[in-house]
Amino acid sequence: MTTPFEEDHKRRAGRFAKLRASFLTGLVVIAPVALTIWLIWTVVGWIDGVVLPLVPHQFRPETYIGINLRGVGVLIFLVFTVLVGWIAKGLIGRSLIRFAEGLVDRMPVVRSIYSGIKQISETVFVQSERSFEKACLVQYPRKGIWAIGFISMPARGEIAAKAETGGRLIGVFLPTTPNPTSGFLLMLPEEDVIELDMSLEEAAKLIISAGLVYPNSREPEPPKKLS
Repeated sequence: MTTPFEEDHKRRAGRFAKLRASFLTGLVVIAPVALTIWLIWTVVGWIDGVVLPLVPHQFRPETYIGINLRGVGVLIFLVFTVLVGWIAKGLIGRSLIRFAEGLVDRMPVVRSIYSGIKQISETVFVQSERSFEKACLVQYPRKGIWAIGFISMPARGEIAAKAETGGRLIGVFLPTTPNPTSGFLLMLPEEDVIELDMSLEEAAKLIISAGLVYPNSREPEPPKKLS
C-alpha cells in the first residue's frame, strides 16, 4: 500500500522525467542550428577582419552609412576571387601564372610551401577525376578487422610498377573517426577491396558518428568484390 507521500513523490518524478526528455529533445533541435549559425557568423567575421583592412577607407560602406555591415568583406572576397579566376583562364593570366610559378621554383623554402598549399587547394576545390568513387570495406589493421574506406583510383606510375603484386593496386583512403579529414592512404590489391552499395555521404555519416548512424534501415545486400 502506497502512502500519499509516495504517490506525490512518484508524480513529481514523472513530471521531472517528462521535463528532462523535452529539454533534451529541444537541445537536439536547437544545437545544430545554433552551432551552424555561430560557425557561419564567425567565419564571415574572420573574412571581414582580413579583407576590410586592405580596402581603402573611402570605399568602405561604414564611411557613408555609419554602420559596420557584416559580410561586406565576404562579398568583396567573392568578387575578387571570381575576377582572378576569370583572368587566370585567359592567355595573359596563364602566362602570368607560369611566370610567377617560375620565380617561386627558384626559391627553395617558398617553393616547398607553395607546392604543398597548391596541391591541397586543387584536391579540395577542383572537381575532377580525383574525387572519391565509391565506399568500400578493407581488412585493416589486420585480417579479420574490417574498416570503411573510400576508393580513389588505381595505382599508377612507379607505385604500380615496383609494387610486388601480381594484380592491380587500388588506392583507398581510410578516414579516422570522428574526423574523416585525416586518415591513411593504402595501396591494396584489387581483390582485397570490397565495394559497398552505400553512397559516399552515407559512409561518411557512419564514420563520423562512430557507427551510431547507419545509412539505411533495410538489410543491405551481400557485399561484392570489385570486378
